[in-house]
Amino acid sequence: MLNSVDFSGRPFHFIGVGGIGMSALAHVLASRGLPVSGSDLRLSPITDRLEKMGAHIFNQQQAENLAFFAQRNNHVAKLPQVVCSTAIGKNNAEYKEAIAIGCPIFHRSDILAALMNERKGIAIAGTHGKTTTSSIVGYLLLKCGVDPTIIIGGEVSAWSGNAYVGQSDYVVAEADESDGSLVKLSSHIGVITNIELDHPDHYSNLDQVVDIFDRFVSECETVIGSIDCPTVRDRIKPAISYSLEADSGADYIATNITEVATGTSADIIERGQTLGRITVPLLGLHNLSNALAAIAVARQLSVSFEQLVTHMPNFQGARRRFEHRGFYNDILFIDDYAHHPSEVKATLAAAQIQRSGKLPSGRDRQVVAVFQPHRYSRASTLLDEFATAFEGADRIIVTDIYSAGETNTANITGEQVMRAIAQYQPNTEYQATLEAVKAVLQTSLVPGDIVIFLTAGNLNQVIPDVMEAYQNVAQPEAALT
Repeated sequence: MLNSVDFSGRPFHFIGVGGIGMSALAHVLASRGLPVSGSDLRLSPITDRLEKMGAHIFNQQQAENLAFFAQRNNHVAKLPQVVCSTAIGKNNAEYKEAIAIGCPIFHRSDILAALMNERKGIAIAGTHGKTTTSSIVGYLLLKCGVDPTIIIGGEVSAWSGNAYVGQSDYVVAEADESDGSLVKLSSHIGVITNIELDHPDHYSNLDQVVDIFDRFVSECETVIGSIDCPTVRDRIKPAISYSLEADSGADYIATNITEVATGTSADIIERGQTLGRITVPLLGLHNLSNALAAIAVARQLSVSFEQLVTHMPNFQGARRRFEHRGFYNDILFIDDYAHHPSEVKATLAAAQIQRSGKLPSGRDRQVVAVFQPHRYSRASTLLDEFATAFEGADRIIVTDIYSAGETNTANITGEQVMRAIAQYQPNTEYQATLEAVKAVLQTSLVPGDIVIFLTAGNLNQVIPDVMEAYQNVAQPEAALT
């Protein structure tokens, strides 16, 4: 087995290539003209894009897939470098075959680390906000002429996917703490948005999470962090700080904040000097904080504030981050990745801005939160926090828990999550299956509702069918924006 990644021409094979992180790496390698293949049980527009780039995609995960390389190389065996994520178990047929025939096997993070070590890495870490922050950083640097390579865990319309290959020495990427792999990254700049316990399947307590971030910090030349998070402020002590609090003493401060239905505006102060006012076309103070982190990164690379002011308002966001999926019969459908209590609170707080203004009938707009708990370990460990996270919703629907491959050792159910929330929000109901959720939403929504699907699982699959039920109803003259 090789102990280093080989970019000289040896093939790569991704087990689970359709995953959002795996596919981004496959995109970068295919763009470099390297032989790339991959397998996934579910083909998608992401795998279609990879095929168009020359990658060979298998729609089954079986041992025979690895024989493809011998055939492709005129029957001269050239074993591929096999790439896996944490989601791939040891009983996976391809993984077992790769071990048996002696393929070098790398975790997804090993490939990312090797790519970042070639250049100047900008690693975006934190419990929440990684995808949005890395998307804004990548977008601003791209538009301002830095032209970085971008590898993120979400799709962005500005580069038509989850990866972009630039020509500069910089690589912008997310640093994932969920399995501890962020410690493999050596970065020119590291960003920490916040630190909380989000993966109790991997960490027993917050101290273990902080320890892994400490190791990440030791591999960064410069660390930029939000001191609005007490854990980052007190235990990480970033070299460059940012904050939404005017009296925080941070290096970068957003103040005189104005929130409207189309976004957020603020004055930006850099080390005591006011740079000017900027508009972020995303809702919520959490997204203003993410944008402030991106501003701090860009300023470290000598990007002018005038350029940032010009380009920031045109950022369209990453998919599944308060993404507007449709607007029918004066009902707004929003898809959001929130799966932690803090994320749920932030998303519902943003929805309060979206709901401003009464309907012609005089009725207030209603926020309908449809929540699919993600992982038994998270639902069990953070049950009390979930119970109080839905204050911003007028109606709440809770589904069964999406296992993400976990065994239910905690013996927790979606109905238990619903009951915990109902103690604080009486207008909470339980709809176990996706079919049940779809059926109740297709008949119970009314004009003016803002429906937010909160899930890191598969709940958002029902959105098209629910929207279809309202598409034939006459639409209002002006859509909610």
